[in-house]
Parts: sequence; C-alpha cells; structure tokens
Amino acid sequence: MPALAGCIALVTGASRGIGAAVARRFAAEGAHVILIARTVGGLEETDDAIRAAGGAATLVPLDLAAPGGIEELGAAVASRFGRLDILIGNAALLGTLGPAAHMDVAVWEKVMAVNLTANWRLLRSFDPLLRESDAPRAIFVTSGVTQGVFPYWSAYAASKAGLEILVKTYAGEVARSNIRVNLLDPGVVRTKLRAEAFPGEDPQTLPPPDSVAEKFVELALPSCRRHGERVCA
Repeated sequence: MPALAGCIALVTGASRGIGAAVARRFAAEGAHVILIARTVGGLEETDDAIRAAGGAATLVPLDLAAPGGIEELGAAVASRFGRLDILIGNAALLGTLGPAAHMDVAVWEKVMAVNLTANWRLLRSFDPLLRESDAPRAIFVTSGVTQGVFPYWSAYAASKAGLEILVKTYAGEVARSNIRVNLLDPGVVRTKLRAEAFPGEDPQTLPPPDSVAEKFVELALPSCRRHGERVCA
C-alpha cells in the first residue's frame, strides 16, 4: 500500500520547484493533494503530471498574502474533507537583495506577508483540521540563511528566522497532541528563487527539486516521531 494512502495533503507554492515536486511525490504515495499557488498555468502543469501518473489533486489558485484568502481556504477544506493530514508551508519570496537600510517598504512587507505571516495564518486556520487527523503532520520550508549572517539578505533571512521561531513555538504548544511539526531545510536546489539570488550560477549544476521530495515523505509518514526539529534534506 502506498505510504500516504488516503491522506489529504495541502502544499503551498505547488506550481513549480520544490512545491510541485513534493506534490507529485505525495500523490504518487497515495495522497490527495491540494495544490496552492498564484500561477494557474503552473498549477495545471502539476495537476496534469499528477493525473497522468494516476494520482488525484485539487487546484486552488490563491495569493497567500491576500486578506482573508487563507481563512476562506480553511473553511473550504473543512467543508469538503473535514480534516487535513499533511500541511506543507513551502511558498516563499526572495524579495530584493541589498542593504537593509535601503530596502523598499513594499518589498519588505510582501516578503514578510508570504514567508512568515501566511504560514502563521495557515497554522491558525488549519490547526483545527489537523486535530481531526489520526496522524497530522506539518512541515515548513526554511533556509540556510538562518544559520549565519548574510549581508544584503535582510528581508528573506529575517522572514525565515521568524518562521523558525514560529514553528518551534507551535511545536511546543502542541507537544502533547498527536500533531508532529518540523522545519525542513532543503539546502541548495535548482529553483526559481535560487536563480533570482544567484543569476550567474549554472542551474544545471544543482540538484533538481525532486531530489529533496523523499525527505518530505519521511516527515509526513504516520510513523514519523520527529517533532519540533530543524531537519536538513
């Protein structure tokens, strides 16, 4: 039997990169995947790949920074499925790289809205549905920028550092429940965000997003007991 047979999994940033790779892998393991992203075309490509392989998915075009959007999504998932087994907070923006004192206010606020606040809203909206699952799992994608000081990365680094504290705090709060929540650092992977940050880099020299999908499956398994950890792929 597939490892995630019968599970309902929600993946943000599922139109490309790591999100799409994880969604495809979850579907291959038997999960029904709720695909979240702003780009309809990308969502359709992920859905086509999942269905071609015999999997099942639900497409939800959504800007995670839009007021009320995540809350409406939570209500819709509750109405249709009544629970959520796996929550993957993957979507993120790089913003612009440059001196912190010169950062545009709108860029800073957008990065925080997507990388940090949206994940808090996901936890707030889906905590009740995770509690309806027999083996709920929540996995949030972080970055190596939290492990040192990286000049000119202020907005992205601050948002990921904030995400790590948020997730670890939530993990402590649900420690006595059956929810298992972890952070996953995928490392260097061939993604659009990576290309934006390092435009002179040859992407073909980097591991593809599919190379980290297995680690997401491991953390999503009902048998996984890891909790409140920062895991590297």
